[in-house]
Amino acid sequence: MAILACALLSLCCCFVLASASHHFMNKGTFFTTLNVQASQSQPYRTGFHFQPTKNWMNDPNGLMFYKGYYHLFYQWNPYAAVWGNITWGHAVSTDMLNWRILQLALVPDQWYDLYGCWSGSATIIGPDKPVLLYTGWSNVSFSRDNQVQMQAMAVPENSSDPLLEKWRKIEENPILVAPTDINSTKFRDPTEAWIASDGKWRMLIGAKRKNRGLALLYKSSDFVHWEQAKHPLHSVPRTGMWECPDLYPILVAGKNGIETSANGHGVMHVLKVSLDDTKHDYYTVGTYVSDTDSFLPANAALDAGIGLQYDYGKFYASKTFYDSGKGRRILIGWVNESSSSENDIGKGWSSLQGFPRQVWLDGDTKNSLLQWPIEEIESLRRKSVSLSNVPLKAGSLVEVRGVEGTQLDVEVEFDLPRMDLAEALNVDASNVQVTCSNLGASRHGALGPFGLLVLASDDHVEQTALFFYIVASEHGWKALVCSDQSRSSLARDLDKTSYGSYVSISQRETSLRLRVLVDHSIVESFAQGGKVCITSRVYPTKAINNKAHLYLFNNGTASVQVRNLLAWEMASAKID
Repeated sequence: MAILACALLSLCCCFVLASASHHFMNKGTFFTTLNVQASQSQPYRTGFHFQPTKNWMNDPNGLMFYKGYYHLFYQWNPYAAVWGNITWGHAVSTDMLNWRILQLALVPDQWYDLYGCWSGSATIIGPDKPVLLYTGWSNVSFSRDNQVQMQAMAVPENSSDPLLEKWRKIEENPILVAPTDINSTKFRDPTEAWIASDGKWRMLIGAKRKNRGLALLYKSSDFVHWEQAKHPLHSVPRTGMWECPDLYPILVAGKNGIETSANGHGVMHVLKVSLDDTKHDYYTVGTYVSDTDSFLPANAALDAGIGLQYDYGKFYASKTFYDSGKGRRILIGWVNESSSSENDIGKGWSSLQGFPRQVWLDGDTKNSLLQWPIEEIESLRRKSVSLSNVPLKAGSLVEVRGVEGTQLDVEVEFDLPRMDLAEALNVDASNVQVTCSNLGASRHGALGPFGLLVLASDDHVEQTALFFYIVASEHGWKALVCSDQSRSSLARDLDKTSYGSYVSISQRETSLRLRVLVDHSIVESFAQGGKVCITSRVYPTKAINNKAHLYLFNNGTASVQVRNLLAWEMASAKID
């Protein structure tokens, strides 16, 4: 209570901004960006990914399906295309394609969220009782050195309104402050809550102790008063701060989702953490033991923060929710820019939300997930082309004619070539991205690289390559899955990091499959039915609008056969 009383004194303190990555900008710098006008030319704004009409956006928050509407809340700066003055934007949709942007849901107007309403979650605690849990950032004195993070709660003013347009912060806020053994600036991002076997609510809050990542566990009988459990739900040493944790059940068999409090026979759980140190989202599949409030990874080598990633490119601070309307688990993640802040200010906006994905357990491994764009995207497909049995000899470059432009959905399947030709190369999670970067799409290996060139100019000077590269490792055959942005743009002030991962090739597999969504400045790749996902941001200067082309290529010395290819030009969704 002494902390809370002291914090009340901070109401009249000067306004200081802090970002989710803990970078500070002074008041003068912030306000110089307020009146910058967006460029008239916007080749990098997307057609079917969610983004506000202007300004900065980051983490998705409070995802839920309520009374026939999908709700997306998101971190938003109402005044500038850079981080600052963080509020909760709010949009609704009936299909997660077309969105209607509503008034702001949460703004920093209380002493406990003076510096911003940071990330959190939504929980529907009754048929007509949705609530928002979020992190408030404030201080306990006039000094920025005494800033603290606290958890707060908001409820709808009218829960019968399916749009949930107005929200009210409860009088009991803040409902939680950091425990004494936790740095009060490392205590944030409450999860969606669930009911455990004792009938009490549970939720997680991300934290760290020294360099150990923590998912702190809290319990409540009334959803307002919370007590800390004796031990964290889970922790992993040397993983740093765990941001935006997520815990949800997943069925052992089938693609259907399940509501967040479900547990028992035929159910496993996924624990996901966003690592502040690396800006990647890691997950692990395991068992949530309700009686002891503990989480047991199915494979300790694939524990949270050290094993599998949702996405091996630009994808962070993600959130899932159970879509009760269609019985599925949906994942949405924040996709930031690869351009400079100056470029963002010039174009008047920054960041996207990744296209919504359905997630379910990989039946082959039982310890990893499959991810796939939600089926609603198919309603945007327009002009199409199909190819089958196309040989790609060594050095081949074949244009896919019949579709063009910067909004595409492409599915391609390659027959596995002669595997005995694969070169020996040991690849694992620790070196695969570097290996993809060193190989590059222009290398002439044995079995690869082969795949697709998207957003390619007609002279091939600009291109983004998505490719496979098959190697023989000490643990069997593996196919590297790489996204090479090194030639994606003639512009220089860009991050053109190449990304990659790999899939193991079993004896029963006969093909390699790749799906790619292209939307102006974002390229999302899904390999082998969603076993590996890679998201990239690219900014071509020549391959824009109808000057962007699609190619098949094979730079390996062995021939490759395209079993089939389907490609669609995509219509734009509507954001009102």
